[in-house]
Amino acid sequence: MTYLVGKVALDVNAGAPNNGLGSDNVARVKKLYAGGLSHPYVSAQAFRRWVRDSLPADERRSPVFRSGSGKNQQAYSSGRPDRYLDDDLFGYMVAVSKGSSCQRDTVLATGTLVSVTPEKPAEDFGTMSRGFDTGANPVLHGHEHYTADLAGDVLLDLARVGTFETDGSGLKVALTSAAAQEAAAGGAERIDFRGASALRLPLAERRRRVAVLLRTLAAVRGGAKQALHYGDRTPSLTLLAPIKGGVNPFTRVLRARDRRTFFDVRVFTEELTAWREELDGPVHVGWAPGFLGDQREAVRAELADAIGSGSIILDHPRIVLNRLADEIEGGQHDVWFEDTRK
Repeated sequence: MTYLVGKVALDVNAGAPNNGLGSDNVARVKKLYAGGLSHPYVSAQAFRRWVRDSLPADERRSPVFRSGSGKNQQAYSSGRPDRYLDDDLFGYMVAVSKGSSCQRDTVLATGTLVSVTPEKPAEDFGTMSRGFDTGANPVLHGHEHYTADLAGDVLLDLARVGTFETDGSGLKVALTSAAAQEAAAGGAERIDFRGASALRLPLAERRRRVAVLLRTLAAVRGGAKQALHYGDRTPSLTLLAPIKGGVNPFTRVLRARDRRTFFDVRVFTEELTAWREELDGPVHVGWAPGFLGDQREAVRAELADAIGSGSIILDHPRIVLNRLADEIEGGQHDVWFEDTRK
C-alpha cells in the first residue's frame, strides 16, 4: 500500500486567514504558544474547508443536514462516499438512529498549518462613521493580522480512496446496509480490505478522485478577512512522496533559523536515505518562485544529481500537482492503489 505524505506551506502576508474567539471588540487570529512565543496558525478544519470549497464547480458535494436545537444540535453529511468525493476523502460521522449510523475516518489527513517562526500579530484599529450625524461618536473596532510562513503535514491513504468498509459494529461501518446495496448495484466491487469486508469503486473513478484533489490543492482559495486582507492561499510549497508504510519523514524539513523559515536540505536528504526502501516513486517538490527568497535555487543546485536522475521532481507547485494528477488519472501509478497489508 502506498500513501502520499509530505508538507504544505502557505505564505501569508498581512493576513488573517483563520480567526479565533474575539475579545474587547477585537477579532483575534488563532495562535498557539511554544516556549512562550506566539505562533499564528490555520486550523486543519479551516484548511479542509478551503479545499472542499475549492473543488471544481461540477463536482457534486455531499449535502449537509442539521437537526436538534440549542446544545443538542448536530450536523452531518449524507454519509455516501460512493456518490460524493468529499464524503470519500474527508470522512464523516452520521449518528442519527440505530441502523442508520455510519462513520468514515478521513482518507486525507491534514495537520494544523502553524507559523514556522514565532510571529506576534499586529492589531489593526478601525472605525465606522459613514452616514453618522455630525459630531456623532464613531463605532470602534479592531482585528489582528500577521505575516508568516505556515506549514503543516499531509497524508493521503491511496488504497482507501473509493474503498468503504461494510462490516464491523456501531459507527465503524462506512455505509449503512441500504447504502451498501445501492453502491454494489451501482458497480462497486465486494472485496476484503484490511481485515474487513468492503466495497470498492472502479479504478477509473478512484484515479479521478485523487486527480481532482491534487488539482484542487494547486488552486486552493479561501480564508477569512478577504475584504481587508485578501491574499493568495494556494500553497507556496508542497512536498509529496509516495511512501509504502504511511510514515511521514518530512515533518522537520521546514524549520526556523535566524528568525526565518529555512528548508533544511540536509534533513531532507538524510530522511530520503533512511527511508529509501519505503519510497515508491519520485519525491515531488512544488516550490513557488520567490518563496523563501533565494533558497529555492540553492536547494535546486544541491539536489541537482537527484533531480537529473528523476528521483526528485522540483518545479512550481501548480505544475508539479497537475502533472502528478495527469499521471495518476492516466494509470501510471495504479500500483499505489493496491493494498498489500498482510
